[in-house]
Amino acid sequence: MSAILSADDLNDFISPGVACIKPIETLPAKPAASSNPYEVTTEEKAAAAEPPPPAQISLTDCLACSGCVTSAEAVLVQLQSHNEVLSTLDTYKSLDTPWLAPGTTNRATNGHTHVDGCNGHDAEGRLFVASVSPQARASLAAVFNVSAQEAGNMITQLLSGPSGVAAGGHQGSAFTWVIDTDVVREACLVAAADEVAAAAAAAAASPATSDTGAKPGSEGAIDSTPKGPILTSACPGWICYAEKTHAYVLPHLSRLKSPQALAGTLVKSVLSQRYNVSPAHIWHLAIMPCFDKKLEASRSELASSAWLPAHDPAAPVRDVDCVITARELLSLASARNISFSSLPRTPLAHRTPFPDPTLDAFLFPRAGARRKTQPRDAGSSGGYLYHILRTYQTAHPGSTISVSRGRNADVVEYSLTRGPETIIRMARFYGFRNIQNLVRRLKPARASRLPGAKTGAVRRPPGAKAVETKDYAYVEVMACPGGCTNGGGQVKVTEVDDIRRLESRRVQPEVEQTPVVRPGPAEQKEWLARVDEAYFSASDAEDVDGDADADVTQHSDVHVDADVVNGIDRTHVKRVVAHWSEITGVHVQRLLYTSYRKVESDVGKPKSDVERVAGLAVTVGGGW
Repeated sequence: MSAILSADDLNDFISPGVACIKPIETLPAKPAASSNPYEVTTEEKAAAAEPPPPAQISLTDCLACSGCVTSAEAVLVQLQSHNEVLSTLDTYKSLDTPWLAPGTTNRATNGHTHVDGCNGHDAEGRLFVASVSPQARASLAAVFNVSAQEAGNMITQLLSGPSGVAAGGHQGSAFTWVIDTDVVREACLVAAADEVAAAAAAAAASPATSDTGAKPGSEGAIDSTPKGPILTSACPGWICYAEKTHAYVLPHLSRLKSPQALAGTLVKSVLSQRYNVSPAHIWHLAIMPCFDKKLEASRSELASSAWLPAHDPAAPVRDVDCVITARELLSLASARNISFSSLPRTPLAHRTPFPDPTLDAFLFPRAGARRKTQPRDAGSSGGYLYHILRTYQTAHPGSTISVSRGRNADVVEYSLTRGPETIIRMARFYGFRNIQNLVRRLKPARASRLPGAKTGAVRRPPGAKAVETKDYAYVEVMACPGGCTNGGGQVKVTEVDDIRRLESRRVQPEVEQTPVVRPGPAEQKEWLARVDEAYFSASDAEDVDGDADADVTQHSDVHVDADVVNGIDRTHVKRVVAHWSEITGVHVQRLLYTSYRKVESDVGKPKSDVERVAGLAVTVGGGW
């Protein structure tokens, strides 16, 4: 969604849409009270009354209204921005670590006296944690002509280093940990493969139940098994679109959390337990490639009430407090008068260990044990389909992956075959134009009232090949054409020269800058290729199999260890997740999975609109 809405600029993000119900619900202020109760209010007095306050639209309001999509992003750009990050850092002091040991209440640690749930002298302090997506890192790497690893080090130096945001802040606050969501994504990939296998087994055991789906009202429940084809749930733009416009696809949505959401759950659940601190005192920032991730962070399902039973459900704490994009991260540095290009490209000299050895080794692997980036065949959107496909290939020795392009580059079909047998079929659908075609194919057939009439038939030209969407076991759906590296929050080619000039002027103010011709669509396409190159740069540099540039249309089975798929040790990842569940006392399902629901709005419904407008007319002393 973001790539379409903000490919050129942010002019779309201005004000609520005309269908938004919140502004017209803001009643005008009442005229000043008069001593004469029988005095008639005139038009002059009504006009002189104090104007109504501007409409206050919260994140929940936008998610509860299907009247618009772009206005939701408009509000989120304002409520979640680099200014909020700086304001929070300037308001709260960083909490010291280590805190309380598990199972203790009051204890002197690190020279300070701690009380249950909070640090006594820093009662309003925060423990700051950030998570960075590989797509945002690649965007900044392309801007400053560095590797993705160096860009990641520069981001860590900005958020946690001595020359970063802590140097110019009122409180001197900084982020204690900066986590790479590439690591958390491994848990998502392993769980996604298991989810597809479980859904296939359930469908084989009871095909009738699989066809009818879940019970009415529970189509997107966390404890329900999605029906095939399973659709990716990591793209919030796609999820928002599905919930508001095509509720019939909810039974198909994967229940798995995205890496951003999973990182937020992990950070707050573990730190609150290990340090005996309320989740409200842990502030989690996510740096993502698209604005729609702000929508995801505001979901009520992704909060402490989902995994912390003892927490007050009336006051849940969001797993992700704020989301900013790659562009907004540069604005954050500029607001602190920090030259991002001048930041050290090396890791921090000292890193605070995560308060659990197993999770520390998982989240911050040593340089020698660092996993290589996914191969190019996996794509730039997390590699869900590719990992699931290779997991199936590992379980079927001698099988081959065949790839065929659809009507455009953003529609690709995959088949895993062994001889004449087709083991599994999957597909990619990127961009809303292609997504619309996908959801049309999934739409249930409408029953005809005419006897003998055909139902659900799709008209196709004679001889056209019919693609049966129901034959797909999994579909990787992303709202942005080209994938997540083309997210709306990424640095666009039209902004690169301005950013570089600003950085050069900050380092050498006397240097004159020559005017630059604004690039066009061809240059934008070339720029996206450079971002993709940065995204896969680690894979090219550290490829141990030597097959990164292999023909994507044919793959032979090269895996020997059934537990390792594309360098991901599935058994180890499952052990880490089980350990996470054990130390927090929360079931794995509540940690890894979430739910979805149909979003309905009363926008456009005659009765409610008439009542609302009539009420507004009465308050100003008028009528129809």
